[in-house]
Amino acid sequence: MRTMQSRRSFLATASLAAAAALVGAPRELHAERPPETTTVRLPRWIGDAPCWAAAYIAEELLRAEGLTDVHYVQGDTSVDNSQWLAHGVTDFDLNMPPMHIASIEAGAPITVLTGVHSGCFELIANDRVASITDLRGKRVGVWAVDTHPYVLVSLMVAYVGLDPKRDIRWIETGDANTADLFRADKIDAYLAGAPEPQELHAQKIGHTIVDNGVDRPWSEYFCCMLAGRTEYVNRYPVATKRIMRAILKGADLCASNPAWVAKQLVDRGFVPRYDYALQTLNATRHDRWREYDPEDSMQFYALRMRETGMIKSSPQKIIADSTNWTFWNELRRELKS
Repeated sequence: MRTMQSRRSFLATASLAAAAALVGAPRELHAERPPETTTVRLPRWIGDAPCWAAAYIAEELLRAEGLTDVHYVQGDTSVDNSQWLAHGVTDFDLNMPPMHIASIEAGAPITVLTGVHSGCFELIANDRVASITDLRGKRVGVWAVDTHPYVLVSLMVAYVGLDPKRDIRWIETGDANTADLFRADKIDAYLAGAPEPQELHAQKIGHTIVDNGVDRPWSEYFCCMLAGRTEYVNRYPVATKRIMRAILKGADLCASNPAWVAKQLVDRGFVPRYDYALQTLNATRHDRWREYDPEDSMQFYALRMRETGMIKSSPQKIIADSTNWTFWNELRRELKS
């Protein structure tokens, strides 16, 4: 047992040293108060979620920031992970802007803090669907209504003039594997997150009709944004800023050395396959957190959601009541390349 613990300590120290060498040690810590808490709970999806790499790779960086009690928590997988944050299962959540907006509209006490990266979903279709307008009358598989695949695809089809409620045949897949249903031709299209697009492309099954990493307007906005429990953010502002700094440095690592990050994700048991993790990291723009304005993403998606009747609140109210860009502005200056 002691040997195993010593090995883990050595590996953690080595990983931290490598990370610090790549992104720079925290230069600002001497000017800040210590964190008000040393505990943080971040989301983890058991199986495969390489789009959360910035948070996964930040573990040792978080410890260097004084967050020594770091937990990666998986909540109820029958609901969208936005519900984990809304119900206090996690302290922070990486999710699409529309899911944060839906939580805010429902009264969840969360605060959106920063964007992390753009582009990690592909809308995959069979040969009967050449473009998104061809989805009229077609079967679109979603895990469940009101989860992020349903919300994002609804916004995509509405953007080209279709009515997501009347023109699409939504197939709720529940516990079934949506990719398997697509392979069996039981659905015509579905929103695939890594590593499913890589697997389907390798098998030459289906084709991509929308890639939110390259296709406008979706590629011009954040795909994943970081939100925290409002109570945590307000009660522990120093800790919140340090957590954000670690995760954004993790994003920098994903952008600057995706091969190293992919290996770390596999070695630490976050994802099973190096090749798919590397493909995802190469395709996902983790450098966008420095370039895109997170308020623009919230504004864009809130407008689309209001147009489709998903929310009643104005984008201005959503942004005014449930976002805080102070830490992002400070960190963008502090971590300027």
